[in-house]
Amino acid sequence: MSLQQIIDRRLSGKNKSIGNRERFLRRHKEQIREAVKRAVDGRGIRDIERGEDVHIPKKDLNEPVFGHGDGGVREVVRPGNQEYVKGDRIAKPKGGQGGGGGGGQASDQGEGEDDFVFHLSKEEFMQVFFDDLALPNLARTTLADTPEWKTQRAGFSSDGTPTNLHVVRSMRGALGRRIALGMDKRRELHELEAREQELLKEDRPETPRLLAETRERIAHLRSRLDAIPFLDPIDLRFRSRVRIPVPTTRAVMFCLMDVSGSMDEARKDLAKRFFILLYLFLTRHYEKIDVVFIRHHTQAQEVDEQNFFHATETGGTVVSSALVLMEQIIKERYSPTEWNIYGAQASDGDNWHHDSGRCREILADKILPLCRYFAYVQVAEPEQNLWEEYVKLAEDVPHFAMRKAVEASQIYPVFRDLFKKEGATA
Repeated sequence: MSLQQIIDRRLSGKNKSIGNRERFLRRHKEQIREAVKRAVDGRGIRDIERGEDVHIPKKDLNEPVFGHGDGGVREVVRPGNQEYVKGDRIAKPKGGQGGGGGGGQASDQGEGEDDFVFHLSKEEFMQVFFDDLALPNLARTTLADTPEWKTQRAGFSSDGTPTNLHVVRSMRGALGRRIALGMDKRRELHELEAREQELLKEDRPETPRLLAETRERIAHLRSRLDAIPFLDPIDLRFRSRVRIPVPTTRAVMFCLMDVSGSMDEARKDLAKRFFILLYLFLTRHYEKIDVVFIRHHTQAQEVDEQNFFHATETGGTVVSSALVLMEQIIKERYSPTEWNIYGAQASDGDNWHHDSGRCREILADKILPLCRYFAYVQVAEPEQNLWEEYVKLAEDVPHFAMRKAVEASQIYPVFRDLFKKEGATA
């Protein structure tokens, strides 16, 4: 039986080794995940325009190899041996000796044990983060799924509903049709009428016969002209409207954070990691993203990113001031009909006890009806009155979520828990 050879001629783009690269990424997925998560530490929220260099220890790239020895008991004479005699067991080289390990002397041959380094593209970088995530409750409006639609005028058509009938356009078409169909007949009619007047002035024997024939022809032409319909179905013109997809391309991300004295640098770092993840997440679905930073203690203020993460204030905490400012900015600059609004709030939960109830009311009545999603992350363990008020809200509003993260290692799992796909495991 002859052997069959199958040749895969599918195009793989400019990168001819794309298949090998995909297999490599799948094989070392966990190590790449860890490298990508560590890369977030030194980046700003908007600093996602580059990929990342990933280091993988060379020992993890080794392939299993079967070696076949001579077998049996052998006696071998090693030249230059001054330490061992027959029957001695030779120990393995200690760290830094032999095997090409670090700390050895330089050599002009052999291989080193440096890590394998490869560059992860921007798209691959984000894919590692969000390979099993999706925007919550946006399956019908995201760019990757079903787009939003709008109706747009597209000229005129000969079919449509009576409500879309364009009267002027239809009458114009009917007039043009009547003129076109009766042009030759009217020209001939005018000529025959002029001929009739000339025959009436003549006095010849054949004049009565010619006059009768002319009048008969005139009557026939007039009947033909009268038979042309004033309005025909082919004259009707209807306004045509088509539905075109409108991708959801704009989003605004509100970052709210407590900067009072209880929020130290470690807690701010936890909040920053969460905001970075949310920003990266939204860039996969929107072309244009605005970021609004609102910090607050007893009063709220819109600031830039530098002051947002590094400024420290003293005094009490009134969280509702940040929510009021967020609502004001939405009304002034970000209409919900044109922007997809996301809110992310980070706090240690410490709030003036009379203010927590008002925060829940502002969120429920004014903020959440305008937002696609709002997430609250508490970066401290104790559950205080603000947490208790938000728990009541989370039970009734599906696009509001709240979690706690007190260590840097918990930020990523918390984020995945907030935004995971339906049915996916955290």
